[in-house]
Amino acid sequence: MKNLTLVIMAAGMGSRFGGLKQIEPVGPNGEIIADYSVYDAIRAGFSKVIFIIRKEHLDYFKNNICQKFADKIKVEYAFQELDVVPAGVNIPKERVKMLGTGHAIYCAAHLIDGDFVLINSDDFYGKNSYEIAAQFFSDPNNFDDCLTVNYPFLITASKNSSVKRGVVFTDEDSYVINNLECEIFSKDGGFIAKSLVDNKEFPIAEDRPVTVNFYGLRQNFLQFLKEEFLEFTKEEITLTNEFFLTEVIRKGIAEGKFKMRAKTSGSLWMGITYKEDLENLKENINNLIKKGEYPEKLWD
Repeated sequence: MKNLTLVIMAAGMGSRFGGLKQIEPVGPNGEIIADYSVYDAIRAGFSKVIFIIRKEHLDYFKNNICQKFADKIKVEYAFQELDVVPAGVNIPKERVKMLGTGHAIYCAAHLIDGDFVLINSDDFYGKNSYEIAAQFFSDPNNFDDCLTVNYPFLITASKNSSVKRGVVFTDEDSYVINNLECEIFSKDGGFIAKSLVDNKEFPIAEDRPVTVNFYGLRQNFLQFLKEEFLEFTKEEITLTNEFFLTEVIRKGIAEGKFKMRAKTSGSLWMGITYKEDLENLKENINNLIKKGEYPEKLWD
C-alpha cells in the first residue's frame, strides 16, 4: 500500500465535556482514545500520524502520549492557533474558540504529503473503519475519489443531550451529493436535525448515515480548502463563527471539484461529548478487549 497519513484533530478544549477530553484515560492501562486510533491505523498499514494540537500542549503530547508508539509510526505535530490565518486577517482579541475543523486542516496542510485520513481525537472509530480507508486508497480504480466512513445516527447519539453531526445524502452509487453539518436532538419520540449553516430543521431517521469526521482525502483537496478559507476570512471573523470542513466538502462536491464515496463502518463508534459519556465508553472498550479485538495493554 502507498503511504497513507492519519491526521488527528486534537486542538479543541471540550467545552461541553468540561476539560481536555483528548487526554482522558479510557483504557485499562491509561490509554486514551488516540492510542486506539493510532493502533488501528498502524495495523491497517498507515505510515504517518499528524496530531493537530495547541502549541502549549506539545510537550505533554510528546512525553506522555506519542512516545509510546513513536518507534512504530512516524509522528508529526501541527499547531492550530487563532493567529494561523492569511496576512491582514483580523481576529477579535476576545475570541477563544478555534476557527473550526476546516481551519484545523489548513494549519496542518504543510505537513500532508499524500492521501490522508482525518479523524477527531475524541472519537473511537474501530478497526474496520481504518481497514476500509486503507483498502480504498490502495484500489487504483478509485482514482481521485475521496471517502467518508459513516455510521447510522443512533450509534453516534449521546444519551445525555444533542450532538453535532454531518448528515449525509448519497445517490444510488453511494456517492455523496450533500453533507450538511447539523445539531441533532430528540423531539416527540424522534430526531430533528438543525442545520448549522442556515438553522433549517428537518426530521431524520435513526439509521440515517452521519459523518463523525472520518474522511479520506487527497492532497489536491488542500488547495481547494485553502482557497475556501481565504474566502471565509474575507468576511468578518466574530467571536463564534467557524470554518466547517463539512461545508468545504459540500461545496466541493456541488461544484464538481471532486467526488466522495460513502461507506458504512462495521465497527462500533464511541465518543465523548459530555462527562456522562465517559463511563459508557470505558465499559465498551473493556468489552472489546474481552472479545480479543484489542490487547489489554496496547503498547507492550
